[in-house]
Amino acid sequence: MSDYAAKADDYRKQAEKKLKSLLGGFFGNKHEEAAELLEKAANNYKLAKMWPECSDMYEKLAQCYVKMDSKHEAAGALVEAAKATGKNDTVRAQNLLKQAVSIYTDMGRLNMAARQLKEIAEQNEKAGQKEEAIQFYAEAADLFETEGSNSEATKCKLKIAEFSAEMGRYSKAVELFEDAARRAVENNLLKYSARGYLLQAGICCLVYMRPDDVATKLDKYRSIDLQFDGSRECTLLDGLVEARREQDESRFATVLAEYDAITRLDAWKVKILREAKKKIEEDALGVGPGGGGDDEDEEDLL
Repeated sequence: MSDYAAKADDYRKQAEKKLKSLLGGFFGNKHEEAAELLEKAANNYKLAKMWPECSDMYEKLAQCYVKMDSKHEAAGALVEAAKATGKNDTVRAQNLLKQAVSIYTDMGRLNMAARQLKEIAEQNEKAGQKEEAIQFYAEAADLFETEGSNSEATKCKLKIAEFSAEMGRYSKAVELFEDAARRAVENNLLKYSARGYLLQAGICCLVYMRPDDVATKLDKYRSIDLQFDGSRECTLLDGLVEARREQDESRFATVLAEYDAITRLDAWKVKILREAKKKIEEDALGVGPGGGGDDEDEEDLL
């Protein structure tokens, strides 16, 4: 480990000396020569797991590439710098990625820019910063769509839909899930995903719509995906709509348990379904929407 660190320090000092010189070597360019040394220094700092130093070297390497008008290489170095610094400082990592996005965008490499925006979104997601994550997922989706990468754009939009529902923006979530379903049925490789997206949309509808309006939505979903009618997802939603209409919490739980016994409900669905269950309780009590925490066990819902 110390050997890697010592080698990295030596390469770094050579690079700094080269950059301070007025001229490069014989028939050389000091930025090209420094870039080679900085890359070696970064690699050795990486092997020594000295992440801040590794990140600094990659950032200086990016600056050299900018001087050399090697924009693609500069953006790549910034991405590597972000990977290294992200282990200790996500704010700096995101700033580095934003610089890379700017370079890729100026070059017209929109797919590359979108990938870095998606990376920023994922970092915010891990940090629990959903508003920020939504912003960057949206920017990434826009660039992916511009480049015709519709599958990648849909992945970003599905993240936005899930976060929107978790934050109480159910109509926005429904819009995005329905759009994903429409896209899926048009693609032979993705068409079987459509009913899953329609299930997510329907679950959101249960929270903020009246039962009759949800039933109307389900009729619409049967026309979006001809395979939806009679599917387990449709049967589940039909049963939940009836339970809400009858204000029958026991029936609501039974319908969910029957579905869950075959296809396990994931954490997101359970979270939104809890909100739908609360509507039955509120309707039965004759009260408006209430608060409530997330301390209810998953088993209580089922």
